Amino acid sequence: MIGGGSVRVRQAVRLGIPVLVATMIAAGPGLATAAPAAPDVGPAGTALIHGDLASTDSTPHPGPGPSGRLAASSVPGGACSAVFVGSDGMPVALCTAFVNLAPPDVAVPTVQLFDPATAAPLASLPLTKGGLLGGVYGYLDSRDRVVVADGSGSITKVAHRRDADGRWTLFADERIDVAPHIPEGDAITSVAPDFQGRIWFATTEGVVGTVDTAGRVGVTRLPDGEKLTNGLSIRRDGASVLTARALYEMRADDTGTPVVRWRRDYAAGAARKPGQLAPGSGTTPTYFGPDDSWVAIVDDAERPELLVFRADDGAPVCRMPAFETSGQGTENSPMAWGTSLVVPSTYGFAYPPMATSGPSDPPNATFVGGMTRIDVTESGCHRVWESTDRMASLPRLSRADGLIHGLAYGPAGPVQQLGPVYYTAVDFHTGERRAHRQVGFAPLDEPLQLTGTIAPDGSYWQATIGRMLKITG
Repeated sequence: MIGGGSVRVRQAVRLGIPVLVATMIAAGPGLATAAPAAPDVGPAGTALIHGDLASTDSTPHPGPGPSGRLAASSVPGGACSAVFVGSDGMPVALCTAFVNLAPPDVAVPTVQLFDPATAAPLASLPLTKGGLLGGVYGYLDSRDRVVVADGSGSITKVAHRRDADGRWTLFADERIDVAPHIPEGDAITSVAPDFQGRIWFATTEGVVGTVDTAGRVGVTRLPDGEKLTNGLSIRRDGASVLTARALYEMRADDTGTPVVRWRRDYAAGAARKPGQLAPGSGTTPTYFGPDDSWVAIVDDAERPELLVFRADDGAPVCRMPAFETSGQGTENSPMAWGTSLVVPSTYGFAYPPMATSGPSDPPNATFVGGMTRIDVTESGCHRVWESTDRMASLPRLSRADGLIHGLAYGPAGPVQQLGPVYYTAVDFHTGERRAHRQVGFAPLDEPLQLTGTIAPDGSYWQATIGRMLKITG
């Protein structure tokens, strides 16, 4: 059903403090670029969970588009939270295996390698179990190794190769032990490379640290109660860290120790909203705008607001209600292109209990879905459109074709996890639906807000709770 869906176009303006900008980048094909790659990160668009270090959830590659169809699939024995494609064209994913045989265990984080043609699993490597998000946030380095934290307090670099018999194998090529810097009972939630060759890491209980190329570790402990359940975003001279209470801009000093440049509180509810994994904002911060000079989050108010700050000093740029007709909450990072943001709603999305931090308040809510584009200017921010598509994976914005790609459900029914699952593409400029084709059926293909990627050949790799899908045009 191409061209379907409902879009509301508005100019709901709420001005913040004006920001004088020497050069504004217009949002549109060919006029805006993503953050430049860091020295030790893999191919552009396919090496990081949120697309690039700025967490724009965008890609330079075109997706399947209106002719998108399911070309291949497999059953990897677990749900894969993120998919990367290396310079060798091999898809590799961070997954949670339902059952691990050696040693026997359940819900084990793993790294899995897939056949680029058939999507068949080729190799798997279990990791040590840790916290809620351990093994979820990782990236590919410049040698196509998956860099991921595990429950042992190590940052592990997982490589792949063929053995003497020609079979693919995954192995731990390097381990960096940061356990002495992490309190007992704490766990690393995210890792990210910076432009100086360091690896940043953050833990659930508020330890933020870096490891340099010589293995030296520097850490900072945030105030008690500043829990972290989101990813890190990186720009050339800073890192954005979002806790359950506040947004931080940090930088590493000469010793590699993270120091706080500024901190801004935001409206944070006391309980987890339905459709979010933990209390507080569910968004990974997004750097965007001229030279990544702005940073955006969505807060956790009853009616959440989009907040945009100047990255250098934390001065407010603008704020406005994140949603009008969509569900009032999100677990997903805003997508960014130039000076535009696109925010999908996840309010009411039903996650498995094992994936969340506890009961939500209210206990249940209908997953309405919806997605909205908000443009930011010198004088504030305004809504361009709001759609009704029920995106059920973390969408990816293509700067090559101007489409937002993801998996979606149809109209809401009595049970979220039962029914057709569609490959859906939405026009960034208008919010209109450009592709909508069934590629699966829940519960086997519950998308679970998992993260896919678009390869240079235009194929869209996306996991569901039961399968790995390869969708092509």
